[in-house]
Amino acid sequence: MISAAVVAAAIGFVPATAQAAEKPADRTGGAVAAIDAAKAAAVQGAVFTSPAERTVRKDAGAGAAGVASAGVASADAAKGGVGPKVGLVAKGTSAYGISLESKVDAGAGTSVRVDIDWGDGRTETAQATGSTVLTSRHTFAEVGARKVTVTLTDQATKVTSVNSVDIQAVGSKFTAQAPTRLLDTRSGVGAEAGAVRPYSVARVKVGGNSGIPSGVTAVALNVTVTNARSSGHITAYPSGTDQPTTSNVNFVAGQTVPNMTIVPVGADGYVELVNRSYGDVELIADVTGYFTRSAGSGYTSLDPFRIVDSRAGQGTWGPVGGRTSFDVQVAGQGAIPGSGVTAVALNVTVTAPRGAGHLTVYPSGQQAPDTSNVNFTAGQTIANSVIVPVGPDGRISVRNGAWDPADVIVDVVGYYSPSSKAAYLPTKPTRLHDSREWDFPVQGQDYRYLPLADGRPEITAYALNATVTNTQGSGHLTVAPDPNPWSKYLDGTAIRPTPPNSSNLNWTRGATVPNLVQAGTGPTGVIDFWNRGWEKTDLIVDMFGLYEKN
Repeated sequence: MISAAVVAAAIGFVPATAQAAEKPADRTGGAVAAIDAAKAAAVQGAVFTSPAERTVRKDAGAGAAGVASAGVASADAAKGGVGPKVGLVAKGTSAYGISLESKVDAGAGTSVRVDIDWGDGRTETAQATGSTVLTSRHTFAEVGARKVTVTLTDQATKVTSVNSVDIQAVGSKFTAQAPTRLLDTRSGVGAEAGAVRPYSVARVKVGGNSGIPSGVTAVALNVTVTNARSSGHITAYPSGTDQPTTSNVNFVAGQTVPNMTIVPVGADGYVELVNRSYGDVELIADVTGYFTRSAGSGYTSLDPFRIVDSRAGQGTWGPVGGRTSFDVQVAGQGAIPGSGVTAVALNVTVTAPRGAGHLTVYPSGQQAPDTSNVNFTAGQTIANSVIVPVGPDGRISVRNGAWDPADVIVDVVGYYSPSSKAAYLPTKPTRLHDSREWDFPVQGQDYRYLPLADGRPEITAYALNATVTNTQGSGHLTVAPDPNPWSKYLDGTAIRPTPPNSSNLNWTRGATVPNLVQAGTGPTGVIDFWNRGWEKTDLIVDMFGLYEKN
């Protein structure tokens, strides 16, 4: 007999009684709490202050020249208690948001008008009497530095007192970079030549390297493991922080395997890669872009769609020949604008290769760089996330670096452009879901739905690392927004979605496979992780950052 819970799972939802047994509320509640904690930690360092002693008084009727000449004396007067004073404490709250505490000391019974100039052309006004703290919140239209100025005007004497504070919105915008190798332990690029020993760290210099400015907040790195002596995984994290419990690249002895990462950069400009295995490994790291708290390209997440499938003659005809390249139009495809796109977020899959090799994805109109995006062996199906700059003609190029033909599939998940609104907020690596903890693997042809942005329309996408393990057969994972709001899952009325014709990672029986997933939240904030195989698999989801719009 088939239970009601099994039947419900087959059509896409689980009755309330089954949900209680599987503790989905606990699972999702833990993920939401973890996101909140990671976001709070990401913005907690963004505190900007200007003490009340810096308040400058301007007597009624004084002009700008008078203020300039009397600045020191006026500040001293404020210190001595003459005239209203205001201390300022600003704190980051989101990629574009800030809260401001104005600690007003106007003197007993004195009423003042409080004018706040946010430094972006917008102002607001409040009233205060005596000593009080006013809390204001503001969302900027763009990331970057601002000077916030608060002016107190004594309602009786018209004397004004002014203080200001320099602030920085904590969101980051993307700058695409032609694929560049920052680390290769085989040849000594970026570090001394030599394998990375078990449980030791390779440091990758990012800020101030290869044209990347200092002060970068995060970097798009393709990390490749080769010549591995045993099974294990690599964890990428910002220098100067504790090693997280998450993983980025999983491997077995003798394997060459890449994985795209978006990893925060430490205050010293470095990223660290720890080898969590009992054997030596060689490590390669290629950069395709970086994030800074200044003007650049925002991100637009899209429902995944396919632009290349050589098996079907889409984008290119037939298997890609060895040592050959082809161009594919990106700008103007689907929901991608016809111009202004600086980079595109892809998932690139190799299947049925006739021999071992690698793929390189790069902007059109230039020579193929000495980097790689997807490494493969004969007969293997393997995918990797790719962030690649777009050429001036709106195209990208794909090169098969093997000597033998291979079929290539390219799926689009989003793009970067100056007009895109979402800024990136890097977070510490955070585990959001691990089906092993609940003995709750994703069944074949079923999906795991996670309300990672339910009720949070400002979050448009997450930078996740999705890993499958304990795989019972071959298959692939598809990640996509869910059209059902979370409330419909709670009341049992959700309708089974139709997964898109795209893939994020591929696996065979017994394999552990990760991949970066730039997961869009869609209109409901619920994200689906589809097991497109026929047998069950465990699913692990780690967060490395999120995209927020203003």
